[in-house]
Amino acid sequence: QVQLQESGPALVKPSQTLSLTCTVSGGSITTNYYYWHWIRQPPGKGLEWIGVLEYSGVTRVTPSLKSRSSISRDTSKNQFTLQLSSVTPEDTAVYSCARYVGPVIGGPKYDYWGQGTQVTVSS
Repeated sequence: QVQLQESGPALVKPSQTLSLTCTVSGGSITTNYYYWHWIRQPPGKGLEWIGVLEYSGVTRVTPSLKSRSSISRDTSKNQFTLQLSSVTPEDTAVYSCARYVGPVIGGPKYDYWGQGTQVTVSS
């Protein structure tokens, strides 16, 4: 059973850098054809895709956040991390990590999600 668990601060001040980690158990983040995503949902709004870590280590982020976001991984801990700098109250959201299965092995689909973590940006 694959499990994803987000961790990080619940409250961040404006202009600071938000760092969230997704710890994966029951499966390796380097296994072929699995993609590890960050997604957020601001209050009262729909889901917003932030970015992805591919099994190969390649990362991509949405253009609207590209200038202030990055995704990295620690394969020894089976974790991947989202960093979002210069946060504003508009970055307040529930942040979730999720696994996406590529078409080669039965996808494409999201098959496992973390429970999500609420992050509030406020002074």
